[in-house]
Parts: sequence; structure tokens; C-alpha cells
Amino acid sequence: MQLEITGHHIEVTPALNSYIKEKFERIKRHFDQVLNVHVILEVENKTLHSAEATIHVSGNQIYANAKEDNMYASIDALCDKLDRQVLKHKDKLKNHHRDENLRTIQLQAAD
Repeated sequence: MQLEITGHHIEVTPALNSYIKEKFERIKRHFDQVLNVHVILEVENKTLHSAEATIHVSGNQIYANAKEDNMYASIDALCDKLDRQVLKHKDKLKNHHRDENLRTIQLQAAD
């Protein structure tokens, strides 16, 4: 997984960098086919911090953003959103056309 972190109106400190890497390990643990991740951290005004990320997975692109009062809180919310979306994507890949195959097998068995 290639991780790219950029900051708009904020310097990405080593502490923020390691925090983001630590949080994205959870996503990598749930779905190991993540190709690359682009995270953008931004301070919109002095009290509103936003984090957005785009994840490229095989055959799809997943995007999420979060705005909070604290940068660490926005990173946490972002990772929670991305984790839900990645698990949903993984479930779609796993159960693709499963119901259709079961119906055709049942119809063939009934005949």
C-alpha cells in the first residue's frame, strides 16, 4: 500500500504522519488489496480541520472526508468512514451474483 500525505495550510508533522499510518493499518488489515491512498489534511479556518482521502482498490476508487474541531478527531472520523466503505466493497466482491447462482442451481434441481 502506497500512502501519500499532503497538507493544505498545515505542515504534516512526523507525529501526524505516524498517526495516519497507524490508523490506515486497520484498513489494510481488513482489505489487503489497497493499491494506494492519498490523504489531504486541511485547516479551513482556525477551528475547523478537515481530512479527506482517496483509496484506489482493484476496480474501484473510494473517497471520504471528515471535518472536526481537532485534526486527530477528523483523521479518526475519516478512517472510520473509509473502513466501513472498504468492508462494504469487500462484501460486494465476495457475494457477487451469489443469489443468482443459487436460484439457477435450485431451478435445475427442481426440474
